[in-house]
Amino acid sequence: MASPALKRLISRFCVAAIAGTMIGLSGCQSWLDSRYSSSLPPTSGFQPVKGLAQSVSIRRNPLGMPLIETTTFHDALFTLGYVHASDRLSQMTGLRLMAEGRLSEMVGPGALEIDRFMRAVNLRKSADILYKNASPRLKEFFSVYARGVNAYLFRYRDNLPMDLAESGYRPAYWKPEDSVLVFTLLNFGLSVNLQEEIAALVMAQKVGADKLAWLTPIYPDEPLPFEEAEKLKGLPLDGQIPGLAAVSDTTGQIAALNMLGVAASNNWAISPQKSRTGRSVLANDTHLPLSMPSMWNFVQIRSPKYQAAGVSIAGVPAIVAGYNGKLAWGMTMVMGDNQDLFLEKLQRQGNRLYYLADGKWQPTVERVETFFIKGQRPVREVIYETRHGPLLNSVLGQRKHPLQPLEVKSGLGIALQTSQFETDQSLDAFFALSRAQSVEQAHEATRAIRAVGLNILYADAQHIAWQVSGRYPNRREGRGLLPSPGWDSRYDWDGYADPMLHPYDQDPMQGWLGTANHRTVQGGYGVQLSSSWYYPERAERIAELAGGGKHDWQSMIAMQYDQTTPFATKLKTMFQDPGMAQPLKAAIAALPAAEQAKAREALDRLLAFDGRLSPTSADAALYSAFLHESARQTFLDELGPDTSQAWRALIQAGDLSYSAQADHLLGRIDSPFWDDVNTSQKEDKAAILARSLAAAVTFVEGRLGADRKAWQWGKLHSYTWATESTRLAPYMSSSQRTSISAIKGYLDRGPYPAGGDHSTLNVSAYHWGQNFDTWLIPAMRIIVDFGQPEPMLGVNSSGQSGNPASPHYADGIDAWLKARYMKFPFQSQNLDSVYGTKRLMLTPQK
Repeated sequence: MASPALKRLISRFCVAAIAGTMIGLSGCQSWLDSRYSSSLPPTSGFQPVKGLAQSVSIRRNPLGMPLIETTTFHDALFTLGYVHASDRLSQMTGLRLMAEGRLSEMVGPGALEIDRFMRAVNLRKSADILYKNASPRLKEFFSVYARGVNAYLFRYRDNLPMDLAESGYRPAYWKPEDSVLVFTLLNFGLSVNLQEEIAALVMAQKVGADKLAWLTPIYPDEPLPFEEAEKLKGLPLDGQIPGLAAVSDTTGQIAALNMLGVAASNNWAISPQKSRTGRSVLANDTHLPLSMPSMWNFVQIRSPKYQAAGVSIAGVPAIVAGYNGKLAWGMTMVMGDNQDLFLEKLQRQGNRLYYLADGKWQPTVERVETFFIKGQRPVREVIYETRHGPLLNSVLGQRKHPLQPLEVKSGLGIALQTSQFETDQSLDAFFALSRAQSVEQAHEATRAIRAVGLNILYADAQHIAWQVSGRYPNRREGRGLLPSPGWDSRYDWDGYADPMLHPYDQDPMQGWLGTANHRTVQGGYGVQLSSSWYYPERAERIAELAGGGKHDWQSMIAMQYDQTTPFATKLKTMFQDPGMAQPLKAAIAALPAAEQAKAREALDRLLAFDGRLSPTSADAALYSAFLHESARQTFLDELGPDTSQAWRALIQAGDLSYSAQADHLLGRIDSPFWDDVNTSQKEDKAAILARSLAAAVTFVEGRLGADRKAWQWGKLHSYTWATESTRLAPYMSSSQRTSISAIKGYLDRGPYPAGGDHSTLNVSAYHWGQNFDTWLIPAMRIIVDFGQPEPMLGVNSSGQSGNPASPHYADGIDAWLKARYMKFPFQSQNLDSVYGTKRLMLTPQK
């Protein structure tokens, strides 16, 4: 997004500096900081601002997290908008453009496919419905917040942060509806089954519908979904779905930009009888893709009618998770399946496109969208919709030219049905939750949240509770796990489950509650929440730790930073099972001599491994290499090569929920995937495990050397914080990519050694079978211990500011790595010790 002027300056100064010494790199950073220092708001003094009723104080703690003190709630909302814009204007702009399908206006034609997809799913319509059904009071709140954002935009319109200034894009003023649009974008990103169903279609093209059930995300104690896969048998799936490859690629690109399939988070609450002080304790860490800045934005508000501290999302006037002096609340995603793909039979008749519905050809609904593209002429395209929703492959697919509209012909279409266009008052309910003064009041609020499926935990000093929010379709037939024939209404939705049936619990006898995206209800429960649960190990570890002994804020920190995986114990149990131990021994003996020694070494070390995935552990490196190699040895022969879409689909599905990789390791001894199709003999599970054990040692030796003492998990597995500019660079022109690459060291941070994996409470998930780069982390951590004088602690995963010139751009990383939580005091006498006395005063400007 760099301008010609910046490119010239970079080439003259920074490129030479970066190519030189560390002093040169420091000089480059100092020069860029100086160049954009005017884009930073002051932290003290007086600023007259139009729109305020009274003067407002803004103080910041050592990590730049703000305390907003006002005499009216109106001014608190206004100032929250002003502060969000001052800290995260670029992030707010990017979120809005992504949600609207307008990224190519800032980035150029490389982002056009992303825009096409986002226009098809039509989040603007969803936002309009939510906003229309909000109460007049809440609409006024959003309006006041927007005025605060715009007051900042007006003041700093000529001093934008570097990425915006050099892109040439001028952010439009914020509208109240834009906040709802950002909210709907995040809701859409919390649904994972869309990507799973696309992945299923891609893999079916390679292995057929017969084998597809073995690759679907089903817990090991459940039967494989062969009946669900029956829906796809007999359909022309072998490369006959136009645009499927483009749909798969584009959803992957959106996921890489942190806006789709963010499948994780932990929360747990300890009841008074299990706490050390006799008062409740609550902890929450939400897992999001590793990004710079974090999606979360800490803030504390003190006004006469509203007090709260916690995490917010820049662009949305709300404390999403936190503490208000009486109530603490946090959330994880349910993994709810409220999206279904339908395959549609299409027929072109003259100038109209028709789809088959119960034996009759119905005309599609046509919606015209205009795309404005940086450096190009606008493009007008038609998006087609069936009774199930937009045809994704009517906007994505092979074109003669990237800017030409897609010609939709007869064949199969891919329609997306979602629950996002229903009416409710979720926005009011979220605000009511942040004001609730007790578990009873919070329960009334959480049950009214329908727009997003969440496991909401909340606690007051004496009680803890859990409520599932959201909207879950009643399917006439099938589970919605795999795409359905759209021409047969047997698979249609029939309304939604009654919210009174949503799972709920309060003050259980066990003394704790916790969720980790796992299966929280058994099959046969009155509501079909999902068929796509995350790996169960984090929930099992919560149960193990929360259920033992007494707890306080210190034990909560230890749990949030825990790096022990229960999966290692399950793996040992599988190795030692009487039905596997002897066949595995024989399979190892059948290997070539050099491979035998490696396989025996790996097996011995894995059987002795304690499951602790610390960055310095040699056995953790070997264990993870075995997981990596076992996935490749099991599936690559049928789904490969590793550059193929089918292989990427398997990896992507494993990122989102319980995976075929884990399922096969722990069981499924009769799976057809154990046989290596590239050999003349028929392999079994023991043979593939033996190969994988030997390959794991070879892999680690190749990466870390032959000296076992030098092996460390953190040398394979790392954190790298990348900015939005870096993540968008692949969609820019070559000259723009070169410019961003030249200042990558200024924008990004890392790599840092990482521990843990997808199955540890301290999550650092990587792409199992592809590489070890961390993509998912606890993006924030909150603890509220009601037994303490000041109950709330919190830490973010990056800096408070998204502006690289700010001293608070990256200072949160070290605090996050070292568990240096900040306090958020509610007693007046304790404010100065955290926030100091230095303040920026915003005063009313006539």
